Amino acid sequence: MPTTRHASAGILADANAAKRDEIVALLTKAYWMEMETVMNYLAISSNLDGVRAEEIAEALAADVDEELGHARRFAARIKDLYGTPPGSLDFTPEQTYLQPDDATDVEAAIRGVIEAEAGAIEHYTRIIEACDGVDWATQDMVVEILADEENHMRTFERYLSEYE
Repeated sequence: MPTTRHASAGILADANAAKRDEIVALLTKAYWMEMETVMNYLAISSNLDGVRAEEIAEALAADVDEELGHARRFAARIKDLYGTPPGSLDFTPEQTYLQPDDATDVEAAIRGVIEAEAGAIEHYTRIIEACDGVDWATQDMVVEILADEENHMRTFERYLSEYE
């Protein structure tokens, strides 16, 4: 049975169905980026050994909860926009740079985190731009999440500066 839509303006209006579909696709990618980051941060934080590894592992472990919170927000917004949050069969991993390969290569882990956060910043900026003028609720949510990602990246850039 089709959903009855009552909005005559904004992102939920039938007139904005194509834009809504575009935003849902962008949010779905963001959801998967966060879920993959959760998996990799958890694995790396559990695996790191070596100089300053404990501090980096603790920072990553703390970020797991925050990144999972982002994924939850993306999933809820996808549903609000008449989409369906995806299940695991739709997942395709992409973060080759963020694998727990060498437990003692703390610098590689830091660089991987920076790359993941930079990718999130780039993608979330794209979402913000796509929402402009039509979906302020999603735009506001993603602006908040973007600030978190910028903070994560700056934190790990500071860690990296100690290795350079």
